[in-house]
Parts: sequence; structure tokens; C-alpha cells
Amino acid sequence: MDITSFQQSISEQKLPPGLSIYLQSLWHDAGGDWEKAHELVQDINDSTAAHIHAYLHRKEGDLFNADYWYRRAGKKRPAVPLREEWEQLVKELLS
Repeated sequence: MDITSFQQSISEQKLPPGLSIYLQSLWHDAGGDWEKAHELVQDINDSTAAHIHAYLHRKEGDLFNADYWYRRAGKKRPAVPLREEWEQLVKELLS
């Protein structure tokens, strides 16, 4: 799957089978379900989940909490638009 087909599945509201929990989270986020996206990654204790968790809190506007999760992921808050960060995350996870 590439990012184009991933985005198409969001438009069609059809979650593709076999997606990692991380991609499921980003899929739900892009589909407008921030709560579900957050629920999927909040209890996973690894750097990928922490990065997605950070992105979600950044999107929510809770920068203090987002920065905590970026640190847990070993990253700094990016100076790119949210949409660009989302695309970078998806591309990394699809590769």
C-alpha cells in the first residue's frame, strides 16, 4: 500500500485490513476520529506510538503534553504543518 491508496481508503471510509495499530491510529485521525486515534496508541510503550501520541496532542493544541511525548519519542516538535507531519508518519510506516 502507498500513501495514495491509504488516503483513498480514508475518503472511502474503508479501513484496510492488516494495518498496524500505528497506521490505524493515523487513519482514524485523518477520518476525523481523534478519540479513537488516541485510544489506539495511548497505552503502547514504544517510540513510534509516542511520536503518534505527540502528533495527536499537537493537533489537539496541547503543546505541553505534545512536547512530553515528542521527548519520549526521542524527537523535537517539528516546525512543519500538521498535515505534513501526518504524511511523513504515514510514509515512514508504509515503507
